[in-house]
This record gives sequence, C-alpha cells and structure tokens, in this order.
Amino acid sequence: IAHIYCEDVFGIMGENFTFPVKIDQKIVETIWKKNKDKVAVWEEQKETMYFGPLWNRSVLMENGSLTIVNLEKDDAGTYELQYWDSAEDHYLNFILVVLDSLPEPKISCNTSSDKLVLNCTANFQKPLNYAWKLSNNPHSYQNQELSIPLENVDTTTKATCIIKFSQTERSSEIPLIQCLP
Repeated sequence: IAHIYCEDVFGIMGENFTFPVKIDQKIVETIWKKNKDKVAVWEEQKETMYFGPLWNRSVLMENGSLTIVNLEKDDAGTYELQYWDSAEDHYLNFILVVLDSLPEPKISCNTSSDKLVLNCTANFQKPLNYAWKLSNNPHSYQNQELSIPLENVDTTTKATCIIKFSQTERSSEIPLIQCLP
C-alpha cells in the first residue's frame, strides 16, 4: 500500500525554501525527485547524496524535509519525496511554484475634512498580508488602508507599511507631515 499526498507550495526567488514535510515516524531512507530525476538521497548510516542543479544548493534533513538555498525560477516543478519507515513506502508530492521577489510597497495618502487616509499597494502574483506600524504607537494594524483622525496626527510620526508573503516581508515608510496639505 502506498500513501500518496500532493500539495501546491510557493517559494520566492532568491530566498531559501523548505518543503513543509511533517513525518512523525522514524525514517530509514529518503529519496527526493524533481520531475522524476533524483535530487537528494539519504539512507541511515550513510552520507546524504545530492544530484543535478541542487547538488550544491540544498540540504536534506533527517526528518525528510528538503531546503533549497537561493531559489531560482528553474527550481519550479513537481517534487516527490519517497520515504521508507522500515514497514512501507510513503510518497509526498509537491508542486513548487517560484514567485518573483517581493516588490517594495508603495504608500499613497490623502486627507479629507476630518481624517488622513494612508493606502499601501504592492503588485504581486499572490494575495499579501498588509500591516501598518506608526512610530509613536506599539500596535500594528492589519489592513491595506489606515485611517487616522486629523486631530490625532502627530507631524513627527512616521508610518510604515509592511507586506508579507509566506516568510518574507518588505516595508516602506512615510513621514506623516508629507501627507498634510
């Protein structure tokens, strides 16, 4: 009996990516393949072997997870982890999509009669998490837009927009005084 599982995963170009492998039993042997070609093999009591374009850019852990260092567009593809737990073979399949690096977020602002509205945008292939941080406030606001009543605007404050995808963050900052008429 083989247990087969498949998951779409996303990595960002230039970053390190680790396949989300969760195996709770002891592994005796591990084989990773990309598009049917072996890229890493580990057997108990033997040295790990790496092949192909990942031979000097990957790390295979004893728990079966594979990390690719400095992800490239060519790393995209179908990866298969085959592992043996001394009783049976198991197969995990991952379809790795490599996305462009995160752009720097752009901040725009405008004022109405009673409030200052900041908006943060970033052009990216996947939905992003947005957050705002004000230099005079310990809280962060999980939103793409931030509204501040004009009477609360401190001209010495800076606003920072933080975008996040997976493990990666980028940010931009604007002094609030720039936004006032």
